Amino acid sequence: MHIHTLENWQHSHDFSVKNEKGEQRTQYVLLLTAITMIVEIIAGSVYGSMALLADGWHMATHVAAFMIALFAYRYARNHANDPAFAFGTGKVNVLGGFASAIALAVVALVMLIESLQRIVDPQIIHFNEAIAVASLGLLINVVSAFLLKDDHSHTHHHVHDDDHDHNLKAAYLHVLADAMTSVLAIVALVSGKYFGWNWLDPIMGIVGAIIITRWSYGLLKQTSPILLDASIEEEYQRKIIETIEKDSDNRISDIHVWKVGANHYAAIISLVTHFPNATEHYKKLLNTFDKLSHVTIEVYECKQDPCIVPNSNIA
Repeated sequence: MHIHTLENWQHSHDFSVKNEKGEQRTQYVLLLTAITMIVEIIAGSVYGSMALLADGWHMATHVAAFMIALFAYRYARNHANDPAFAFGTGKVNVLGGFASAIALAVVALVMLIESLQRIVDPQIIHFNEAIAVASLGLLINVVSAFLLKDDHSHTHHHVHDDDHDHNLKAAYLHVLADAMTSVLAIVALVSGKYFGWNWLDPIMGIVGAIIITRWSYGLLKQTSPILLDASIEEEYQRKIIETIEKDSDNRISDIHVWKVGANHYAAIISLVTHFPNATEHYKKLLNTFDKLSHVTIEVYECKQDPCIVPNSNIA
């Protein structure tokens, strides 16, 4: 009969980023953006301004992105210890960032299509209204950018140089995309009003679409490997193998290291040795590898002499 609890032998599976400040500020930005969106759509309908309507619906896509970010924060927090998730909800924030990156790419595509259409079929531009709308949007986005700028105050079990709240970064990129669009629009509209360079408006739209696409690609490049369980850097994995194999006659027969959250890695390591020790012995060897948050060790006693493990078994 066991008289001790299992707590000393159990792993924590809460690998989600705790960023209460980021979540609260995202709520503020959502409110600001939603109010601006409603005002622009109503004003555009009343005054017959396509510029107002277009910017209003453009902001609607960012409202959707901020709602995704807030949902990701709350879902990760509410299900942090749900046993239905094998390694907790650490990837929910990453998934939110990935979804927002897709939304950014859609915004860029819509901007590109609309800009190309305006090159082929130029539209009448209501300069004064459009400049006012762009200026209002820029002001809202500057305030929102300051609110969403990640100050790295979120908490997690380990601190690394590559710590990221991908969810917050995605929201921040949406705000920057809007701000950049407003700046480009102001430049184009002022040039069109005073110099007659109406062609500059769609050209700036194409430039903006290209830049937003690059941001989207960068965020997809960061989040996709985490969602697909990509392995840790080859050099880091090699050091793990060397650390274990220089102890006694250990040979690594199988190793898998992958991200279970934005900043946490899990590892499953199988080793073969003539002189097996308790698994805690091998875990202590890895104490200096602070990226590893969840380590499982399998130890096999080699009863052959010599014991040969082909390198091809290491994945």
